[in-house]
Amino acid sequence: MGLSKKEEFSIKHNRVADIAKALAHPARIAILEFLASQNSCMCGDIVEELPLSQSTVSQHLRELKNAGLIKGDIEGAKVCYCINEKAFAEAKELLGKFLSVKSCC
Repeated sequence: MGLSKKEEFSIKHNRVADIAKALAHPARIAILEFLASQNSCMCGDIVEELPLSQSTVSQHLRELKNAGLIKGDIEGAKVCYCINEKAFAEAKELLGKFLSVKSCC
């Protein structure tokens, strides 16, 4: 497998790509929508909302957390998740600017 050469691109380009990668699965979109609809952080309820196993949901949560779109706090044996408001606002701004670029055709 070749190198990705991510270092050849700007920080902004890499951030937009990281956000887009995190959003590139319908389960992650569903997780974000669920978390955004809650008034508090959610622990075990996420698995109950999705037609996926606990391990699969955990993998998707890890991708969203790696992108910074959600936060996870350990409370005893549980990890409670919520939207990272600052990162979500950044994602909205970056993706909005990217999507508003005029096409040539």
